[in-house]
Amino acid sequence: MKHAVRSGLCDDGSPIEWAVQGGNTLFTAQIPIRADGSIETGSPADQAALTFGNLKITVESAGGSMDDVTQVIVYLTTKDAFEPMNRAFVAAFRAPYPNRATVIVAGLMVEGACIEITAQAHIGG
Repeated sequence: MKHAVRSGLCDDGSPIEWAVQGGNTLFTAQIPIRADGSIETGSPADQAALTFGNLKITVESAGGSMDDVTQVIVYLTTKDAFEPMNRAFVAAFRAPYPNRATVIVAGLMVEGACIEITAQAHIGG
Protein backbone atom coordinates (compact mmCIF):
# COMPACT_ATOMS: atom_id res chain seq x y z
CA MET A 1 0.00 0.00 0.00
CA LYS A 2 1.40 3.37 -0.93
CA HIS A 3 0.79 6.70 0.77
CA ALA A 4 1.83 10.30 0.18
CA VAL A 5 4.43 11.81 2.49
CA ARG A 6 3.54 15.34 3.57
CA SER A 7 6.63 17.43 4.21
CA GLY A 8 5.15 20.91 4.48
CA LEU A 9 6.88 21.91 1.26
CA CYS A 10 4.88 23.61 -1.47
CA ASP A 11 1.61 21.97 -2.42
CA ASP A 12 0.49 23.85 -5.51
CA GLY A 13 -2.38 21.57 -6.41
CA SER A 14 -0.50 19.81 -9.21
CA PRO A 15 -1.58 16.22 -9.86
CA ILE A 16 1.67 14.87 -8.39
CA GLU A 17 2.99 13.89 -5.00
CA TRP A 18 6.39 15.21 -3.91
CA ALA A 19 7.01 11.89 -2.18
CA VAL A 20 5.31 8.51 -1.98
CA GLN A 21 6.16 5.68 0.37
CA GLY A 22 5.37 2.06 -0.42
CA GLY A 23 6.31 -0.27 2.41
CA ASN A 24 9.77 0.76 3.57
CA THR A 25 10.71 2.47 0.31
CA LEU A 26 10.40 6.21 -0.19
CA PHE A 27 10.33 7.62 -3.73
CA THR A 28 10.70 11.36 -4.23
CA ALA A 29 11.57 14.03 -6.78
CA GLN A 30 12.91 17.39 -5.67
CA ILE A 31 13.51 20.75 -7.31
CA PRO A 32 14.81 24.09 -5.98
CA ILE A 33 11.39 25.17 -4.70
CA ARG A 34 10.82 27.22 -1.57
CA ALA A 35 8.02 26.47 0.89
CA ASP A 36 6.05 29.43 -0.54
CA GLY A 37 6.12 27.85 -4.02
CA SER A 38 8.66 30.20 -5.56
CA ILE A 39 11.60 28.75 -7.45
CA GLU A 40 15.22 29.52 -6.60
CA THR A 41 16.65 30.64 -9.94
CA GLY A 42 19.99 31.91 -8.63
CA SER A 43 23.35 30.21 -8.79
CA PRO A 44 23.70 26.46 -9.26
CA ALA A 45 25.16 26.31 -5.74
CA ASP A 46 22.05 27.96 -4.24
CA GLN A 47 19.72 25.75 -6.29
CA ALA A 48 21.58 22.56 -5.33
CA ALA A 49 21.66 23.46 -1.62
CA LEU A 50 17.91 24.13 -1.60
CA THR A 51 17.13 20.96 -3.56
CA PHE A 52 19.14 18.71 -1.25
CA GLY A 53 17.68 20.57 1.73
CA ASN A 54 14.20 19.76 0.41
CA LEU A 55 15.23 16.12 0.12
CA LYS A 56 16.32 16.13 3.77
CA ILE A 57 13.01 17.65 4.89
CA THR A 58 11.09 15.05 2.88
CA VAL A 59 13.08 12.05 4.12
CA GLU A 60 12.72 13.23 7.72
CA SER A 61 8.97 13.75 7.20
CA ALA A 62 8.81 10.06 6.24
CA GLY A 63 10.55 9.10 9.50
CA GLY A 64 14.03 8.60 8.07
CA SER A 65 17.33 10.37 7.75
CA MET A 66 19.70 11.13 4.92
CA ASP A 67 21.58 7.96 5.89
CA ASP A 68 18.53 6.03 4.59
CA VAL A 69 18.84 7.41 1.04
CA THR A 70 20.07 4.63 -1.23
CA GLN A 71 19.97 6.16 -4.71
CA VAL A 72 19.92 9.65 -6.22
CA ILE A 73 19.57 10.57 -9.88
CA VAL A 74 20.57 14.16 -10.61
CA TYR A 75 19.42 16.05 -13.70
CA LEU A 76 21.39 19.21 -14.54
CA THR A 77 20.83 21.62 -17.41
CA THR A 78 24.51 22.48 -17.73
CA LYS A 79 27.80 20.78 -17.01
CA ASP A 80 28.86 23.94 -15.15
CA ALA A 81 26.36 23.02 -12.41
CA PHE A 82 28.13 19.73 -11.69
CA GLU A 83 30.76 20.97 -9.21
CA PRO A 84 28.30 23.05 -7.14
CA MET A 85 25.89 20.09 -7.13
CA ASN A 86 28.67 17.72 -6.10
CA ARG A 87 29.62 20.00 -3.17
CA ALA A 88 25.97 20.08 -2.04
CA PHE A 89 25.76 16.29 -2.40
CA VAL A 90 28.86 15.76 -0.22
CA ALA A 91 27.48 18.22 2.36
CA ALA A 92 24.12 16.40 2.45
CA PHE A 93 25.42 12.85 2.86
CA ARG A 94 28.15 10.91 4.58
CA ALA A 95 29.88 7.70 3.56
CA PRO A 96 28.76 5.28 2.43
CA TYR A 97 27.16 7.67 -0.06
CA PRO A 98 24.02 6.79 -1.99
CA ASN A 99 24.43 5.37 -5.46
CA ARG A 100 24.26 8.30 -7.86
CA ALA A 101 23.86 9.01 -11.55
CA THR A 102 24.17 12.50 -13.00
CA VAL A 103 22.61 13.39 -16.35
CA ILE A 104 22.93 16.59 -18.38
CA VAL A 105 19.57 17.42 -19.98
CA ALA A 106 18.39 20.00 -22.52
CA GLY A 107 15.97 21.56 -20.04
CA LEU A 108 13.64 21.03 -17.12
CA MET A 109 9.91 21.71 -16.88
CA VAL A 110 10.50 24.26 -14.11
CA GLU A 111 11.50 27.59 -15.66
CA GLY A 112 14.84 28.81 -14.32
CA ALA A 113 15.77 25.61 -12.52
CA CYS A 114 19.11 23.99 -13.37
CA ILE A 115 18.66 20.92 -11.13
CA GLU A 116 16.11 18.24 -10.38
CA ILE A 117 16.74 15.07 -8.43
CA THR A 118 14.93 11.82 -7.91
CA ALA A 119 15.79 9.71 -4.90
CA GLN A 120 14.92 6.50 -3.17
CA ALA A 121 15.33 5.74 0.49
CA HIS A 122 14.83 2.62 2.61
CA ILE A 123 13.18 3.70 5.84
CA GLY A 124 12.65 1.38 8.79
CA GLY A 125 12.35 -2.36 8.68
